[in-house]
Amino acid sequence: MTNKTFAKYLSANDAGKTGSHQAGILVPRTDPELLSFFACLDPRKLNPDAWICCVDERGERWRFRYIYYNNKLHTANGTRNEYRLTHLTKYLRSAGASPGDRLMFSATRTPGTFTVALQPQGEVALHQPQSVVLKGWSKVH
Repeated sequence: MTNKTFAKYLSANDAGKTGSHQAGILVPRTDPELLSFFACLDPRKLNPDAWICCVDERGERWRFRYIYYNNKLHTANGTRNEYRLTHLTKYLRSAGASPGDRLMFSATRTPGTFTVALQPQGEVALHQPQSVVLKGWSKVH
C-alpha cells in the first residue's frame, strides 16, 4: 500500500462554497481499489466506519471518518448507499480549499495513516495539459 496516492478534485460543494450541508466528500462505489484504500468496511454492518489519521504538509494531524452509509441495504425505508469521507471541514478551511483544488491522500507504511495535501487549482493547471479536465477521484501514478 505504500506510495499509493488518490486525489479528488474539489467541487464547490466539497469546498464548502455553496452554503449547503453535505455529509462529507463522496467516494464512488464503482472503484474497488479506492474503496479499500482508506479501510475495508464490512457492508454486512449498518453504516460501518473507520477513523483514519492524516498528516498534512505542516505536520499537523487530522482525524477523518471514512463511512459507508448503507441503510438502504439494512432498513425498509433506507435511502442511502454511499461511501463518504467526513470531518474534513476544519482541515479544508485551514488549508484554504477552493473549487478546482486537488485534495491528495497518500498511503504511508502505517496502516490507517495517510498524508493529506491540498494542491491549489493554479498549481494543478501547471501540471495538466489545458485540454484535459479531470473531475472527481483519480489514482495518481
